[in-house]
Amino acid sequence: MEIIIIVVALGVITPFLIYNRLVGKRNQVENAFGSIDVYLEKRFDLIPNLVGTVKTYMEHEASVLTQVTQARSQTSNMSPEEKIALADKTEAALQGIMVQVENYPDLKANKNFLHLQGSLNEIEEQLSAARRTYNASVTMYNNAVEMFPSNTIASIFNFERHYILVAEANKRETPQVNELFKN
Repeated sequence: MEIIIIVVALGVITPFLIYNRLVGKRNQVENAFGSIDVYLEKRFDLIPNLVGTVKTYMEHEASVLTQVTQARSQTSNMSPEEKIALADKTEAALQGIMVQVENYPDLKANKNFLHLQGSLNEIEEQLSAARRTYNASVTMYNNAVEMFPSNTIASIFNFERHYILVAEANKRETPQVNELFKN
């Protein structure tokens, strides 16, 4: 009789434990994405200062600044996927600015620019770490959603897979460094 009660109790308690574990993993994924979001916002806040410093040396940054400012004002209404796409576009614009900076020796030596560039590098490193944390959280969550027996509870309560952040195809290619030195 005691064994039957134990088996029934385990049969009742186990789904609750699995459900709670799934909720915890889903929340961990959302928290990890929140960290990415914070670093993206820091990057957006830093870019106008960087561009403002560089602006006195170069002409085309005015359009970059306008694009970044417009993009920043729209981020609150964006889905996570749209925010990541915007972050990728912003990263490409920043790379363009940094390549152009090479043409201005005075700017490269400017203390304000060096400080802003260092801050940007720090944010990029933090963003990279946050992306790794997010991907690790998504992997653990997806494993729980897909593996037995938690996949049964996950399907009952409509837990869905999240997608891992991956580099775009053009970022996986070997950069043509010699192209950077052509004027």
